[in-house]
Amino acid sequence: MKNTLLRWLDSDVGHSFRTSPVAVAAAVIAFVCIFCSVFAGWVAPHNPFDLASLELGDARLPPAWSEGGSSKYLLGTDDQGRDILSALIYGARISLVVGVVSVILSVVVGVLLGLLAGFLGGWLDAFLMRLCDVMLSFPPILVALLIAGVGRALFPNAHESLAFGVLIISISLTGWVQYARTVRGSTLVERSKEYVQAARVTGVAPLRIMLRHVLPNVTGPVLVLATIQVATAIITEATLSFLGVGVPPTSPSLGTLIRVGNDYLFSGEWWITVFPGAMLVLIALSVNLLGDWLRDALNPRLR
Repeated sequence: MKNTLLRWLDSDVGHSFRTSPVAVAAAVIAFVCIFCSVFAGWVAPHNPFDLASLELGDARLPPAWSEGGSSKYLLGTDDQGRDILSALIYGARISLVVGVVSVILSVVVGVLLGLLAGFLGGWLDAFLMRLCDVMLSFPPILVALLIAGVGRALFPNAHESLAFGVLIISISLTGWVQYARTVRGSTLVERSKEYVQAARVTGVAPLRIMLRHVLPNVTGPVLVLATIQVATAIITEATLSFLGVGVPPTSPSLGTLIRVGNDYLFSGEWWITVFPGAMLVLIALSVNLLGDWLRDALNPRLR
């Protein structure tokens, strides 16, 4: 593991990372957010989902450094007496899980369809590209809002896992289009190269050519796009939760926390919505900066 890390640091991408202060700072912020989210049970000072530990008398307490604040709640409490800092850590975990899983699903579907469209061509390519045009004609947030709303209407008493599944599918429904178009364009370039022609002449099956020869050469743009799309998926999930059709209220994400705090924003309890909003911006900004660095690092013209 150590030798692998050292070899990566000595590579062109590793050198680009070490010499970019913005990339290093973004990676540190993203790592801290992911670490706290994964180990929320050990990092968070309180469990905001433990109803027995909530005290309504501590509701809407300001941050610890403000007048009337308590050192027990560093960033204050919300309307139910939940610790804002703990709610941020647990809420970020939900937002990250939904964002990452939806992007993984979009990548799998988009890469598969893009490979088929670019390598096989013909009527399949025309059909898939027209389907992509149709999907791109609808705003992604409206499609996600429609699917999430219909899913909640069809299964009003569904288990939380089903609600999360509907939310992930609603975000992935339009996310695969960009991967399909990107992979299709790269595949059109790769399939005309000599190594693909040589594999065809030697009798290698088309599926093996796509997976063993073409796919490794088109993963660069996909990796960059997936990194940036994680931030977009997290913001989409937060938007849906803010509108009330996202994750269940019993498992609040950052969007749900912002929506709850929005009701108290103009009554003086600004910390209930400002801190979740700042957390969302911090995660999205760090992931986007990493995606921008990765795009430049993998571009041979910029080396």
